[in-house]
Amino acid sequence: MKIIKKIAIILLVAFVIAQFFGPEKNEGDITSVNTFLEETNPPANVKKILVESCYDCHSNVTKYPWYNTITPVNFWLADHVKDGKKHLNFSDWSAYSLKKKEHKMDELYEEVEKGEMPLDSYTWTHTEANLSPEQIEELVAWGKSVQAKYQQQLNAN
Repeated sequence: MKIIKKIAIILLVAFVIAQFFGPEKNEGDITSVNTFLEETNPPANVKKILVESCYDCHSNVTKYPWYNTITPVNFWLADHVKDGKKHLNFSDWSAYSLKKKEHKMDELYEEVEKGEMPLDSYTWTHTEANLSPEQIEELVAWGKSVQAKYQQQLNAN
């Protein structure tokens, strides 16, 4: 029993020390998404969906929940955000080529339409990010219209 007690104390001490270390936070300026918003011009209802369901993982602006202060949860969240931004980052929209923008819009509405986005692991703790069938329809329709605009521009070139 003494060994189990010593292991438990060591693990507890390690856990407490780990709380002083954490990953860098993704807390940029919300204006970093302005280029995306100006260029794609989402209606107010779609913009609300993007803010509540997409920006935390797909922009340089993450609103962190209280449990982000707990190591190792904060590392898991940081990895989620890093992976999300690797696939699509609204804050970097101005750096994307026209072809990439067209492709990203295609991926955006397809992932939402298939129910793959937002992730279940995100909506469990962010219930406001759960999309109703109507919201999915609105987002998909908007995404298709933006993609069509980019396709038109590509065909004109």
